[in-house]
Amino acid sequence: MQHLDPRQRDERLAGLDFSKDLFHLALGLAAEDVRGCTDMDAPSMRGTTFWSRTNRYLAEQLTPLGWEYTTRDSILRTIHPDRTHVVTAISAAGGVGDLEAKVRSKNPKGPKMARVVENNGQFVLMTPDEVRWGRELDEMPTWCLLYKRDDNGISAELSLPVKMNGAYVDEWIERIPLDLPDLADPGVDVALLDDPGDGESPQVMVEYLGG
Repeated sequence: MQHLDPRQRDERLAGLDFSKDLFHLALGLAAEDVRGCTDMDAPSMRGTTFWSRTNRYLAEQLTPLGWEYTTRDSILRTIHPDRTHVVTAISAAGGVGDLEAKVRSKNPKGPKMARVVENNGQFVLMTPDEVRWGRELDEMPTWCLLYKRDDNGISAELSLPVKMNGAYVDEWIERIPLDLPDLADPGVDVALLDDPGDGESPQVMVEYLGG
């Protein structure tokens, strides 16, 4: 996997019509919302709120620029105007932002996400015209904004998955660390039950020991 310097990372993000400021804003606003949760909320409220609001704030920034938003299959996705790629935010475990460490989705995913991820592995071989014209939603390359709270606040990266092992997304063809030093700490674990799954099969939570 290629390691990019900070300038190259910014250029790569710009090539996808993203920026660090976009992700900083979305994650920061979501963190503010989570701080409004109390112990009177449902146990999963903080994690679900952070996941949902991060995707919402991404969509609110991008849809005025021609992007489209969908919640189909409970996968919150914002779609590029040219249909070249999609972005969704999910919590992660492991070395988020550290290319020397492994990273995977924090929570298990179902068959619909598996189909999306497996399709990503095929698209790197296609021409821009093939990607641009007439693609089904699940066939568009789907980038994941991975986030994780640790002792230093929130770590994040933008990564392109290509494979799931078991119920976890854990193989990536490209990872772009995001340096977001000023991002406010939400003060709680934002990864607990961060999405409802796709509803096709029951999932068992397994603790990840990789960091």
